[in-house]
Amino acid sequence: MTAQSAQQSAQDAPADSGYSPDFLQAPVPLPRASSDRDIIELDYTHFTVLLDRPRRLAAATAVNIDGAFLVDVERGDYWHLDERIPATDQAGPELYRGNDLDRGHLVRRRDPVWGEPDVAARANFDTFVYTNAAPQVAGFNQSQVLWSGLEDYVLEHARVWDLHLTVFTGPIFTAADPLYRGIQIPLAFWKVAAWVSEGDTLASTGYVLDQSAALREIELTQARREAEDLRPVPPLGAFGTFQVPITDIEELTRLNLGPLARADRLPAAPPSVEGRSRWVPLRSHSDIVV
Repeated sequence: MTAQSAQQSAQDAPADSGYSPDFLQAPVPLPRASSDRDIIELDYTHFTVLLDRPRRLAAATAVNIDGAFLVDVERGDYWHLDERIPATDQAGPELYRGNDLDRGHLVRRRDPVWGEPDVAARANFDTFVYTNAAPQVAGFNQSQVLWSGLEDYVLEHARVWDLHLTVFTGPIFTAADPLYRGIQIPLAFWKVAAWVSEGDTLASTGYVLDQSAALREIELTQARREAEDLRPVPPLGAFGTFQVPITDIEELTRLNLGPLARADRLPAAPPSVEGRSRWVPLRSHSDIVV
């Protein structure tokens, strides 16, 4: 099958509704933003994107993962704009042209790819929509030790144990994010995984990957001449991955994550411990508190 025919087949496949808050045995609603934020809710197959229109990137994504029915589908490379909304509301291909920025999936490509073959194919195609992409430097997006490795760990946990999982992911927006080609590049990203443990009890864990120290080493400005704009972004340094209290993620993102903070498996820090001193650095999966 050619890339074009594979794309057409996925587009023609019947689409399931987006993220289901009742997918787990305990209800988990979509994150909620304050009423003063311009957020668009976009449903795809097995996942939903909450698009922050001023930032032209997702504020949050939410995906349902059925570990018992995951399907291996050829990756393809079908990046496309969402035709339901104006192109000016999306960070499209021009952001990633001629540089070292990856189109990083927020909803991981393999996570919603489950169910009947035609539905799985549609889910695979849907993950390549630009509203599900965020600018991530190559080492961040591809590292098996850090972000990608954490995603593998979460997905394989679902596959091995036939679990239902819900995963939320998004950038951490700040006013200080550097401007590049009209888009402010996020300095950090967050992820929350949720599942039901013994006794139908909701459980969750939260993570942050911080690339701010590395990004401070380069200058991303809108004021470059076009010739300079096409130069590769300089290589970046190390990243830091942390397991963090979900209440901290709520504060950083200005999102209400509903019951997830109460279900957090990371033990509450003593009252005397504040800020990042409560964050657990992750050097391997054995450091994760579940």
